[in-house]
Amino acid sequence: MGARGLASLAAGVAMAVMLTACASGVGSAAAPARAAQTAATPTKLSDPAADGFKSVRTYATVAPPTRVRIPAIDLVTPPLERLGRVPADKSIALPTRPERAGWFKDGPRPGQPGPAVVIGHVDWNHGPAVFFRLREMKPGETVYVDRADGSTQEFRVTTVRQVAKTDFPTADVYAPDLQSSLRLITCGGQFDYQARNYLDNVIVFASPV
Repeated sequence: MGARGLASLAAGVAMAVMLTACASGVGSAAAPARAAQTAATPTKLSDPAADGFKSVRTYATVAPPTRVRIPAIDLVTPPLERLGRVPADKSIALPTRPERAGWFKDGPRPGQPGPAVVIGHVDWNHGPAVFFRLREMKPGETVYVDRADGSTQEFRVTTVRQVAKTDFPTADVYAPDLQSSLRLITCGGQFDYQARNYLDNVIVFASPV
């Protein structure tokens, strides 16, 4: 992500997007595809038995993440930014500072079912940024995510992939899942000086311990 960019992130099943801008300016991410709305509104059905149903199951509340710690690369992030969407085009906003990573707040929280996504710049104005050493990570290494309630979720790296942005594995990164997981994403590969972009993304996949 060179000076200021990362790339296209989007959450959901049919997110035909990929991380693209990773270099200069305030980078942006492509807006996620949305299912077309049907013209007709279905008629609401009422069933007294179903309407009064309450599940006996309860689920623990998961606090939002506050920082990431990765001993293998000597990384302790400052407080995570909460990344939303750019109002103009609904793309994913990127971290505003090189030393800070950001959690996509419209997706799962680390520890909730589904893939929680944390992104960060690899460099900034010719200097290393927060995820500069992410590409050095190996399967089996540990990632700790501290949360706002004082708890910590521990993850273990399963895969580290470097992929071309033109072949970004959207389904592998964002597809809904009943199991908790973590994705750490930055830029990598060769830098295109004309486009002010990195050509690849580095993606760390991790599962809870």
